[in-house]
This record gives sequence, C-alpha cells and structure tokens, in this order.
Amino acid sequence: MKIAVIGAGAVGSFYGARLARSGHDVRLLMRRDLEAVRRNGLTIKSCDGDFHLQAAAFGDPADIGVVDLVICALKATAIDVAQQLVRPCVGPHTRIIVLINGLGIEERFGQWFDPERILGGLAFVCINRGKPGVVHHMAYGRIAFGHLLDDQEEASKMAALFARAGFETHVRPSLRQARWEKLMWNIPFSTLAITAGGVTTDRILADPGLTRLARALIVETGSAGNADGCSIEIGAMVEKMMANTGTMGAYRPSMLLDYENKLPLEVEAILGEPVRRAAALNVSVPTIEAQYRLTAFLDRLNRGG
Repeated sequence: MKIAVIGAGAVGSFYGARLARSGHDVRLLMRRDLEAVRRNGLTIKSCDGDFHLQAAAFGDPADIGVVDLVICALKATAIDVAQQLVRPCVGPHTRIIVLINGLGIEERFGQWFDPERILGGLAFVCINRGKPGVVHHMAYGRIAFGHLLDDQEEASKMAALFARAGFETHVRPSLRQARWEKLMWNIPFSTLAITAGGVTTDRILADPGLTRLARALIVETGSAGNADGCSIEIGAMVEKMMANTGTMGAYRPSMLLDYENKLPLEVEAILGEPVRRAAALNVSVPTIEAQYRLTAFLDRLNRGG
C-alpha cells in the first residue's frame, strides 16, 4: 500500500516507520527532521526493539502525490493548514486516518473530503522526539480505530493493516465515544502537567490534591461525553486512567514538551472544544473550564503573549 504520513513528528514517524518496515511504501512529510532523515535515515529507539530505516522523507505534499492511505498526524494547532497539506495526496479512492488529539477533528475532515473515507485513530503510546531523525518509544503503542460514520468494516480494515505491522489494535463502534474516552486521559494529565508547574505524570499521582483534581477532571469529561450521546462507564474509566498512568513512570506528555519548547499548545482541541460542546449540551464542567482558562493563559504567557 502507498501511504503518506502528513506531519511526521514523533507519533507519525513511529507508526509510519513500523508500517514501512512491514513492507508498505511509506512517504513522510517532515519539517524539523527533514534534512537529517534524508542524510542519515530515521532511527526508532523502542522498548519493542530499536531499528533504523532509510525513510522516504518529503518537504512538500505535492511531491508525495496521490496515495492509497493518508495518515494525518499533525498537531491540532496545525488544523487550519491540514486541508492544504492533505489534499495533494488524496485521489478518488484514498482513505484518511486522522491521528490528531482532540474533539471534533474528524468532523472537520468530513467537511473537506468524502466523510465515508474518513477514519479516526486514537494512539495510546508513550513517545517523544530526540535529536533530529531519532524517535524514542518508551511504552505502549496500541491504537483504536473508528469511522466518522461508524462504518465497522472500514475501521476493521485499518485495524488489520496496523495489526500486520505488529501493533495491538481495536475497533471502536462509536468514534465519538472513543474521542471522549481519550480525552479522559488527555484532559487531566496533559493539562495538569502544565498548570501544576511543568511536572511529569508520576508527580501528579504522588500528590493527593492533584490526584483528586485529576479524578474530578476525568469524571467531568465522562459526564460531558455521556450527554453527547456516549455510554461511558465513568467509574471504571477513572480507575483505568489512573492505573494506566501509574505504569508510565516519570512521563512527560507531549503537551508538556511543547510547553517547554515554547510551542503552541493544543489547548482548543483538548480543552476548548470539550468546554464549548458541554456548554451547548447544558452540562456543567467547572473544573475543565478552569483548566482551559489556566492552560490557555500559561500558553500565551510562555510564548510572550
């Protein structure tokens, strides 16, 4: 299969490299690491085994051309340019997997392209970039797939593709519920890492006050999701999110890494859109809203705003 990875940062490079290693023609759209990968290839330092790849790296999607599958792994902060970056790679039969954090992302793609060809991928992975051309994969890697119109057959095809590359995969009957459940980790832990003073996830779990705050954020997120048509078992999800985070050690969420590098944070996709959706549904989410205001302020202040 001919595959384009649009936005080959840590996540896009990791999944793209594994797909390439399994025999697919994978083409990576890169920015920061482009010249390094062209010179020296792509190195994945992984808990599942290190490997090196002479990856096909591009700086312009027009040079990639039309492919069978687009994996869009841009940051949510780049959503306004996603359409123009993806479009040169889309033909009449191209499928698009949206591998971006946040709520309402696939719906945006469904406005730009045929909704029947839009899928969502939700990665649970501990990963970050090292020096240019190097990705560090510390733990996990499983990925859940859903379809914008909840077409189980289409989602199953994508899950099978990634499973053959060695990933644990799942198919979710409701992409909307899968998105809300992913937010039940991202909202507490990605954002508390910022507002608690730039701390790793183990520090959040070690502090009783922050632990209570994390639990409150998870509950509010699940409650908003259920008001949005989901059937989330909130109590079970609270315990699952806390237990999963406990296995990560001193993990630095990607939002924290962006903050430390003074890059724009995915505030609107991870916090703003859930707050707006909850308000439209007349659901009170005061703890999430407080996190939204704090994180947005710190983001602006951090970047000189």
